Amino acid sequence: MSFFGLFGGSAEPIEEYLKDGAVVIDVRTVDEFNSGNVNGSKNIVLNTIPGKIAEIKAMNKKVIAVCRSGARSGQATSFLKQNGIDVINGGPWQNVAKFVNE
Repeated sequence: MSFFGLFGGSAEPIEEYLKDGAVVIDVRTVDEFNSGNVNGSKNIVLNTIPGKIAEIKAMNKKVIAVCRSGARSGQATSFLKQNGIDVINGGPWQNVAKFVNE
């Protein structure tokens, strides 16, 4: 079992969401984001997500949430789902970057 499998996820939904034009939202701190990220991703720090719901909904896209380990993006995923956003937890940002940063 891969490390990612521990979170109940797999690469398939990530690829499907990317094909559907999903936006990648990185919920790490600005410094963490600046040290490496998914090409084209948006940095919306976890604790600012509640104030950004309207902005995220206005994107009118599926969302892949990522962070360093998958924990913070998991929190963001739960919150965004509660607010009616089609979102999956991409886990560590590198999981998504391998499909995008090629």
